[in-house]
Amino acid sequence: MRMKITPSVLSGSVQVPSSKSMTHRYLIAAGLCGGCTVHHVSFSQDIYATMRCLEALGMVCEADETAKTITVKPGNLSSKEALFDCGESGSTLRFFLPIALQLCQNGAKFCGSGRLMERPQQPYFDIFEQKQVEYTTSSDAIWVKGELKAGQYALSGAVSSQFVTGLLFALSLCKEGQSKIIITDELQSKAYVDMTIAAMRAFGVQVENHNYQEFIIPGGQKYIGRDVSVEADYSQAAFFLTAAYLGNPVEVTGLSEHSLQGDQAILSILSQLKKPGDITIDISEIPDLAPILATAAAVRQGKTHIVGGIRLRYKESDRILSTVTELAKLGADISERADGMEIVGKPILGGGIICCDSWNDHRIAMAVAIAATACMPGTIVYLTKAQAVEKSYPDFWEIYRMLGGTADCEEK
Repeated sequence: MRMKITPSVLSGSVQVPSSKSMTHRYLIAAGLCGGCTVHHVSFSQDIYATMRCLEALGMVCEADETAKTITVKPGNLSSKEALFDCGESGSTLRFFLPIALQLCQNGAKFCGSGRLMERPQQPYFDIFEQKQVEYTTSSDAIWVKGELKAGQYALSGAVSSQFVTGLLFALSLCKEGQSKIIITDELQSKAYVDMTIAAMRAFGVQVENHNYQEFIIPGGQKYIGRDVSVEADYSQAAFFLTAAYLGNPVEVTGLSEHSLQGDQAILSILSQLKKPGDITIDISEIPDLAPILATAAAVRQGKTHIVGGIRLRYKESDRILSTVTELAKLGADISERADGMEIVGKPILGGGIICCDSWNDHRIAMAVAIAATACMPGTIVYLTKAQAVEKSYPDFWEIYRMLGGTADCEEK
């Protein structure tokens, strides 16, 4: 789908979707407790991927998009090898790989689309080899069979916190014995692990966090069913908060001041960016904010160094390369670094007819849309693969237009 975007002022109030990250976690806990209802769900391709994987575990997921609820009920696990279609959701794949080992005695096959199966899984493979878990890989699938027993698990935290989350869920299913996860280096994106522990605690399962270096998971615990409601998502709010930073009178509502989400940092970082001069932003704990922070930095007074983003190379796109490429097309003074970007701000972007691409990456598509509001009058931005927003924010374009944005779909 190609979108024609012209500079316009966004104005009004927007309530952003619920947290995709917490929805994944609540849905998994809902399945493990034997069933409950998750409220205030924002539906997206990634959330449907997690629902499919719960169904692969024999559970029943009843979605009501009007009521924004998903009810998870117990079902029957097939006696055959389970098939997990994770779509493009990295969270879904990494969360369910170890869970499947605990629940699928006949093995499990994982597949996906886009760049998903290219994303690193080595931390799990190292553990599988140590624990005599069978696994094989191909260019488009991963097969696993075995069981993770209670015990000690050494794990790098440098690739993704998603591996820690997957192990926390899986090891909490051990019927007896205590398990310990030892982080062998520095854990990245600690806030996401905090969210996992909070979701588990909400369903009655306890984890001890020893300064993010060791996590203790007692065996023999049971998930206790209860209905839960998902809070609003700072990762998605960041796009419209940045629109406001760029001078659009947009109000973002529904965000919790007491959120555990690491991306809440968008509020303080935008405040810093308003001040002139050089600034360095370390995104090692908030990698999803990189494209929109680069957008904000492109029109500030001063130089911005975005560092700590080596993991961006393995997202839906190489987000360092894709962000630099597309913002440069829009006139930003931006250059690529090994683990981030360097941006020299200027007063305005755009000019003429510009052809951008989303790289099939939802966050690149939304960043381009917000950057278009900072382009000079008369600019026309054509964005291909604009449907990429469906991965996490399906009604993004509808809301963009509701706020006064000019975005016309020219090609399906």
